[in-house]
Amino acid sequence: MKKIGLLGGSFDPVHLAHLALARSALDGLRLDQVQLLPAGQPWQRAPLRASPAQRCEMIRLAIGGMPGLALNTMEVERDGPTYTVDTLRALPPGAAYVWLLGADQLANFCTWHAWEDIVALADLAVATRPGSSLTPPPALAAELERLGRRLQPLPFSDMPVSASEIRRRLAQDLPVDDLLPPAVAEYIRTHHLYHD
Repeated sequence: MKKIGLLGGSFDPVHLAHLALARSALDGLRLDQVQLLPAGQPWQRAPLRASPAQRCEMIRLAIGGMPGLALNTMEVERDGPTYTVDTLRALPPGAAYVWLLGADQLANFCTWHAWEDIVALADLAVATRPGSSLTPPPALAAELERLGRRLQPLPFSDMPVSASEIRRRLAQDLPVDDLLPPAVAEYIRTHHLYHD
């Protein structure tokens, strides 16, 4: 059975830390593939700046030529708020899925919509980040134990890159080329994205 990692996010824009995390998961967890899943309408976030089509195109450019990485557009093709559990329920059967998340997301995982169902449908792999604990919240720990599952630690050298910082720098005409894949930086320039 194929093992497929799922890396969800707004990818507004996709940046080098996203790609490093995807590649770390591919190698460290011995996955057959990592799919990047741009969110349609993330329900716990402010509205996104780039359109779904633009975010998908930036991901296509970012992962071009990288074996094992793929774009999955199912969340941007679905109407309404984006819930991880709906995505997992809609994935094709016949593969083992691993949801990739940062240790910062682990702390609030039990606020996710239908989080118990998420844990039943996919394994969780947590990328270590400085200052964040890999100890799951008590409710999640109990549910994992009930299901006979465990958190998979994903060693990851944290990179000081965030999409919000990239957007801030772009809005102020500051350089971002060291934070983005070259093709993505060029796409942003060509389409004048993130300039206030």
